Amino acid sequence: MNDDLAGEGRAVGDERTRAIVVGPYLSKGPTSLSRDPQARLGEAVGLAQAIDLDIVGEIGVALNEVRPATYLGKGKVEEIAETVKAREAGLVSMDCQLSPVQQRNLEKAWGAKVIDRTGLILEIFGQRARTKEGALQVELAHLAYQKSRLVRSWTHLERQRGGFGFLGGPGETQIETDRRLIEERMRRIEQDLDKVKRTRGLHRKTRREVPYPVVALVGYTNAGKSTLFNRLTKADVLAQDMLFATLDPTLRQIRLPHGARVLLSDTVGFISDLPTMLVSAFRATLEEVTLADVILHVRDVSHEDSEAQARDVETILDELGLKGEAEGRIIEVWNKIDSLAPERLDALRVAARGYEPRRRPALVSALTGEGFDDLLTRVENLLAASRMTLALELAPEDGQGLAWLHAHAEVLSRESRDDGGSRLVVRVAPERFDEVKRRYGAAAPAARNV
Repeated sequence: MNDDLAGEGRAVGDERTRAIVVGPYLSKGPTSLSRDPQARLGEAVGLAQAIDLDIVGEIGVALNEVRPATYLGKGKVEEIAETVKAREAGLVSMDCQLSPVQQRNLEKAWGAKVIDRTGLILEIFGQRARTKEGALQVELAHLAYQKSRLVRSWTHLERQRGGFGFLGGPGETQIETDRRLIEERMRRIEQDLDKVKRTRGLHRKTRREVPYPVVALVGYTNAGKSTLFNRLTKADVLAQDMLFATLDPTLRQIRLPHGARVLLSDTVGFISDLPTMLVSAFRATLEEVTLADVILHVRDVSHEDSEAQARDVETILDELGLKGEAEGRIIEVWNKIDSLAPERLDALRVAARGYEPRRRPALVSALTGEGFDDLLTRVENLLAASRMTLALELAPEDGQGLAWLHAHAEVLSRESRDDGGSRLVVRVAPERFDEVKRRYGAAAPAARNV
């Protein structure tokens, strides 16, 4: 593949690249009402810092309209060109989606590399991926992005290569060669991902053989999911004040207040304007969310754009097919309450009480652990609502049956009878009820809900 093409979106070399972040935001229209421009620019700077760029300037631009050739107006392009030269910036990060023509024209005008929001997010994901699956997914998305950049991006791609074989002839142009190489590589990656997906499916099937429900964490990037995950599981997943600090999904086992065990899954953080190609590429990973028994939507309530971030997460959940269908198994977790002033925290508590009980958010601090008992109780109650609590009688000699219950159901209580047998109260998933009935006869509903 051509070196210029392979370097597309690559911003980090052996030394830190001096970069300027430009936030061009429309001052009118539906998108202008959803996010605070200063908060959006701050997020764009955070994205650039996530790949260790040396930020030497940040410029917010209020746009009335988007110019087809350069996205920005002529005067603003010239003004930024002077800033780029004065600060010796080698890269300009545009917090928007640029067409190939716009990107090329801006690079000519500024004499610096230009990268848009999609390219920057792809660069971050490329650095963060640790597993083979994550690396393949990122590469697939990056190739899809590069393929879209081939049209009219670089004039050298129109040069023809010599023919080969007996016929010779003009051969194919460089752009056709690069497109063909990209498509071939994408096909190979998709085949590899299919194998990974089948393996993941087998692992998921194995997990379904044991009675461990899955609780998935989702949320905007930097909402504190990994900190929450670490505190609940006593794990050491990377948790930093950095956008996309973690990328690959992680599973750990935790115990709920009454002893039931669940698998907690930490997933990649979402973000506004997440490239469609990334949502598509990471669909296999995000299946962990779609199949989860409980989804914890973690929100940073100390952030000024918390409401807008929540809407962005809900939009992506909708793209995953979870709108409506998953509403009954989502718990909103209002995180970082330790960062709030007392009066703001009191107002949030009052607001939370205004929700109907099953939709009431849980207020927590992943940093201090405040609110964890309430959160875990909410998870336990939500899981219990979808499971059946049964009372069973076991004969003294049925040790195998007792072992099966411990392996495939939640044993909530056990009492010994005078004859050496056992009375048990167990909780089983609906799909296990028939199997329990076959093994243990008529299973009467438990007289109490544990």
